[in-house]
Amino acid sequence: MQVLHRLGKEGLGAAYIAGFRWGLDNGYGVLVEHDADGSHQPEQLPRLLDALRDADLVLGSRYVKGGEVQNWPRSREILSRGGNIYTRLALGIPLQDATGGYRAFRRATLEGIGLDEVASAGYCFQVDLAWRAIKAGFKVVEVPITFVERERGQSKMSQSIVIEAMARVGRWGLAYRAGQVRGLFTGKTAANKGG
Repeated sequence: MQVLHRLGKEGLGAAYIAGFRWGLDNGYGVLVEHDADGSHQPEQLPRLLDALRDADLVLGSRYVKGGEVQNWPRSREILSRGGNIYTRLALGIPLQDATGGYRAFRRATLEGIGLDEVASAGYCFQVDLAWRAIKAGFKVVEVPITFVERERGQSKMSQSIVIEAMARVGRWGLAYRAGQVRGLFTGKTAANKGG
């Protein structure tokens, strides 16, 4: 196991990008992200890796059939489900859980989605990477997982993180939908266009 020590707190997105870069620089063909607080069950990892045989990005999903959330406050689940509905409607993507953090990536996927251009700092980072993968034409699938609320520590979810996510997803969605409208007049589709 390798632990990356970072000098300051730069947000969730920067931390994941640093980890992805380390994995890519060290030649790994598959990279997995998951919470280190026990919320994501390690015994469910084979399910993600099995699905990765026929996909480019596998999302561990709390909201597909067979997925579940345990011990979460009702308000947090409503926020999460609402955020996923907003994301689906804004971006026109079929994902039930674009905000979850238990994922398996093929190396080529991370190399092909423009990590240098990712600016999302908070939980919007999860949507950002899934959206980029879909826009780039990678196959993204979901498998059910059980998410268990941490026993210790506190969530870093804050009002500013929610605002960042709503603003970014809204901006990407407007750009995507504007491309769809342009396509009606030009005969070109906007399937892989957007923010």
